[in-house]
Amino acid sequence: MATTDASMKEESISTLSRELESLKAKLEDERHKLNDVELRSVAQRLEMLPQFNMKPRRVLKGHQGKVLAMDWSQDKRHVVSSSQDGKMIVWDAFTTNKEHAVTMPTTWVMACSYAPSGTMVACGGLDNKCSVYQLSLDVDVASKKRTVAMHTSYMSCCSFTSSDQQILTGSGDSTCALWDVESGQLLQSFHGHNADVMSLDLSPSESGNTFVSGGCDKQALVWDMRTGQCVQSFDGHESDINAVRFFPSGDAFATASDDATCRLYDLRADREVNIYTKESILFGATCLDFSLSGRLLFVGYNDYTVNIWDTLKGIRLAILYGHENRVSCLSVSPDGTALCTGSWDYTLRVWA
Repeated sequence: MATTDASMKEESISTLSRELESLKAKLEDERHKLNDVELRSVAQRLEMLPQFNMKPRRVLKGHQGKVLAMDWSQDKRHVVSSSQDGKMIVWDAFTTNKEHAVTMPTTWVMACSYAPSGTMVACGGLDNKCSVYQLSLDVDVASKKRTVAMHTSYMSCCSFTSSDQQILTGSGDSTCALWDVESGQLLQSFHGHNADVMSLDLSPSESGNTFVSGGCDKQALVWDMRTGQCVQSFDGHESDINAVRFFPSGDAFATASDDATCRLYDLRADREVNIYTKESILFGATCLDFSLSGRLLFVGYNDYTVNIWDTLKGIRLAILYGHENRVSCLSVSPDGTALCTGSWDYTLRVWA
């Protein structure tokens, strides 16, 4: 009797699996019918962008280990960076002066972020925590440290929301979380990734209630911050996603992956609309950011270079050489006039 029950269960499971597969195929067919024209073919009508010449204008030296993360202040002048040496440094990118240097209790400070007001920075890494520091020139910054978030594995990324009051974190425990900065209370947790979360980015759109995360499960997930639900998921990459970044309009986002490609996903079309790859690019893409208009995509790679892509046409426009080890992080300044890159060669460079 038990054997017949078991075999019936197995049969029904296999029937359901077959049904699921056929429904998936039908869905794919329907989506293909809607995909009327490729972005690249539409973009062919656009004129080629003129030749432009970006040069390294500043080199920020001071870290004693690999630079792992960086972020611009909204004042378009200050940069925070964190590194494998356990240090977090706040720089004046114009003068290259160090304004603050904080030694963390652990090495591998993998994430750092500037608060929108420019008066606080957050960072964390192998200590599984997110610590917030109040920046003031009168007192020692380290004495104003507050632990805001705790994960069960390393913290890989963090970002303040549209205010100084809340911060989003992503972790090697495969979750993202939203925290109240003042009380350190967990406001919302986001479960959906099947492996380490490597990067997250907040939507620049008016409502600002969504964010995208990418991880070692090769997936990019879009989340609703109010409900904690995953509202869209995107796949296509063949290896870990190292970085995600929203297009300035908030209608699309780009991903950088260890599979040596970057991809552009459109939220409204619910699919991948462009891929940035060349046969000559063999090394993984670690970080990326859009220009202010979104027409350019800057990507850092493990082969020590930064490639500049035409977002719409999908062609490479230029390569920036200068770093002597892998480029680990990059970001375009809030006014779009400069690009800052951080590298395992212990330096940060400002390009314009």
